[in-house]
Amino acid sequence: MLPARILASPAAAEWIERLRGVHGDLMFHQSGGCCDGSAPMCFVAGEFRVGGQDVLLGKVTGDTPVWIGAAQFEYWRHTQVTIDVVPGRGSGMSLEAPEGVRFIVRSRIFTDAENASLEAAGEPPRGDDPNALGEGAGKA
Repeated sequence: MLPARILASPAAAEWIERLRGVHGDLMFHQSGGCCDGSAPMCFVAGEFRVGGQDVLLGKVTGDTPVWIGAAQFEYWRHTQVTIDVVPGRGSGMSLEAPEGVRFIVRSRIFTDAENASLEAAGEPPRGDDPNALGEGAGKA
């Protein structure tokens, strides 16, 4: 079994579900430096257009896709990323910003064995892959 490239902490999962209850389906894009630096930005599904330069890290809380820019993925490909949440207001466009919390990332380096299994599995899907989300829809 492949290790997950993306996880959500229990606290982040609670916030994701809360935001989903208000806004409907969601998506994340791991920012590469705008707004809150390298913060995971949460959007209503489809409000952020992904393309060939976006890599699908996976899904959190069941069906919420998490994307990252291809250049940043190259730096982080050896890292398991966990979306977490902390008190405080970020300055970005992420849906949680008005709620007095902000999503952050925590990470750990994959073991050599985990890296080898991920490399053997091939590249993760990109946003221009019509099957990236497993539903024939490459755009989140």
